[in-house]
Amino acid sequence: MALFDLPLDELREYRSASTAPEDFDAFWSGTLEEARSYDLDARFEPVDAGLTTVRVFDVTFAGFGGHPVKGWLTLPANAEEPLPLVVEFIGYGGGRGLPHEHLLWASTGRAHFVMDTRGQGSAWGAGGGTADPVGGAPAYPGFMTRGIDAPENYYYRRVFTDAVRAVEAARSHPLTDASRTVAVGASQGGGITLAVGGLVPDLAGVAPDVPFLCDFPRATTLTDRNPYREIGNYLKTHRGRFTDVLGTLSYFDGVHFAARGRSPALFSTALEDQTCPPSTVFGAFNAWAHEDKEIEVYDFNDHEGGGPFQQAAKLRWMRSHG
Repeated sequence: MALFDLPLDELREYRSASTAPEDFDAFWSGTLEEARSYDLDARFEPVDAGLTTVRVFDVTFAGFGGHPVKGWLTLPANAEEPLPLVVEFIGYGGGRGLPHEHLLWASTGRAHFVMDTRGQGSAWGAGGGTADPVGGAPAYPGFMTRGIDAPENYYYRRVFTDAVRAVEAARSHPLTDASRTVAVGASQGGGITLAVGGLVPDLAGVAPDVPFLCDFPRATTLTDRNPYREIGNYLKTHRGRFTDVLGTLSYFDGVHFAARGRSPALFSTALEDQTCPPSTVFGAFNAWAHEDKEIEVYDFNDHEGGGPFQQAAKLRWMRSHG
């Protein structure tokens, strides 16, 4: 599809109309305090993945509710001293996959941790292995409306909490340098990255690509492509509940996490992206609180964004951020 959102000069000035709840910070501090009442119990089991240039660990740690969450930790084979750490989050429907799918960051001499996303890992890729044991109110198929009846019940409360705990678990390994931790991810992984950027105060940087879960008031009325459309389909049945739904989503909007971002950031967006419209990405980017921020814009791309070109941009950016 050709350009469908605001012109680029307007995107650069765009500000989201999404409003943060008054108790946003209290909600998240209470959520994380509750999660930290459980022992992190981070376990790193060596895995023979048939790779000689890296060492791989099958990781389990306690996320939201103390529930076990999986991940992979990959280290350069010759690592002996603590290394800069990249923590990565996965796109919608995917899982952590297999170790050989995650070799880029270890190839730069960094430690790399990839978090499995609870309940996902069955839509693409090589799958995942983390259950979501929490039930919820009636939902449209998918993840976007699970527990949408209240912020306390919403699916992404669990996922974002898992993500903060994933950073803590990765940092607990003796061969990772906590002071040089960067969070990365694309699409849903980018939205999770923004949440981590707003909830973890001492990151060296964040790099969200074509981030999802941003500027819900605009996204849910601008695009009819899933996953945002799941919310619209839910509201087709639950008529008259849009205000209530936006009230829940306001606790999970990347725009509000961005306003609390305290590290350098490299964003990316694509001007033909109907899955995560560029205005929603710019809504988060323009709200990002740290002055050291950049955004790569891909004029004629859809949700694939910059692909390998954005990977190259992150490799350059990472030399001075983490």
